[in-house]
Amino acid sequence: MDIQSINTALVALIEKKAELHVLKYDDPRYDEIEEALHDLEDDFNDEYGDELEAALDKVHRDLKSDTDVLLPTAYLPSQPGEAPGPKEGVWVDSEKYPGKEARITLIPNPVRIMLTVGKQVQQELWKA
Repeated sequence: MDIQSINTALVALIEKKAELHVLKYDDPRYDEIEEALHDLEDDFNDEYGDELEAALDKVHRDLKSDTDVLLPTAYLPSQPGEAPGPKEGVWVDSEKYPGKEARITLIPNPVRIMLTVGKQVQQELWKA
């Protein structure tokens, strides 16, 4: 696993996602940036998907979650930053956190998978 390449690709994806997030649908650049984002996502999933899906599968199993493992790009936050917000990433059902909103997020610097439970709990579940 080339961690530096994954990290660089993650940063580029999140920055492109953030760029798209601030545009309105009628912005003339919207379609172009959306297409560029989809191309980056496809390339990322093709290049790193198998390795990251294996890590995500292990995280799901460790959390005792029945929630399906999605493509790694589904777990990205919408904005760059040190820690994901409470609504970032993918919601998971977890026996370890019954009745609480738990989310898994794939973030860079360093490449890791974080668990966010509500506004209080943030835990690193996996690190490349």
